[in-house]
Parts: sequence; structure tokens; C-alpha cells
Amino acid sequence: MMKKVVVIYWSGTGNTKAMAEAVAEGCTDMEVRLLQVSEASVDHVAEADAVAFGCPAMGSEELDDTEMEPFIASLSDNVVNKPIVLFGSYGWGNGEWMADWEDRMLDLGAKLITEGLIINEMPDEEGIKKCKELGKTLAKAIE
Repeated sequence: MMKKVVVIYWSGTGNTKAMAEAVAEGCTDMEVRLLQVSEASVDHVAEADAVAFGCPAMGSEELDDTEMEPFIASLSDNVVNKPIVLFGSYGWGNGEWMADWEDRMLDLGAKLITEGLIINEMPDEEGIKKCKELGKTLAKAIE
């Protein structure tokens, strides 16, 4: 049976959306669902073998508080021991939002496969390559 990966993201300008599409593309030989967080449910996370979450840095280096923050808060034990990767774009700061997000997911019991991937603004060709590699790394974790 084919393994299931869900890529759930929030994007305001399209930068993180471009990253999400490349992460999904990197998950080869998997059943992949690419969903904006507004389309996603906790069931999508619970039913997946692995999950990639993407959100840009907002405000003072935090997650989007209208959709992504409430979604992450709703996950509770649906991520315990689940292989997860995090990614997102930023326009300022030093990536503190990603470090905070990683700590939070670990506190929820998630199994972070690698450090979160952050890319300044719109990913260039090298950035897209890194996103695809992130997807491959996630897929290999559940082969």
C-alpha cells in the first residue's frame, strides 16, 4: 500500500506556496496531498504517514495567527511520533519563528526529521531544489 504524505501550508504572498509545491514534488513514490491550511483538517494529519507544514514568518517572527496558528493548536496528540518537516519563507529576522515552531512540534511529540527549511522571500532555483530535497527526506523517513 502506498504511503501517504500531506503537505499543509499557509501563504500570503505565494512564496511559501511555491515552497510547498516543491516539497510535494519531492515526495516521490508516495500518495501526496497538497492543501492550503484552510482546506486541511486534523483528520488529514491523523491519516497521513508523514506531514510537511509550511508557514512564513509573520509579525514579530511568529506563525500566521488567522489560520496556521489555530490549526497547529488543534493537532494535540495527532502528531505524536509522526514524521514531520517544517518550512517557510521570511523577509526579515533570523528564523526565530522556525526555531520556536520546531520546539513546539517537539513538545507535541512530533518526530522532526530535519531542521526546518527557511528561505528568504521567493525561492530561487537553488531554493526550489532544497524544497524538493526536503520532500525526498520526508518520503525516505517512511519508506
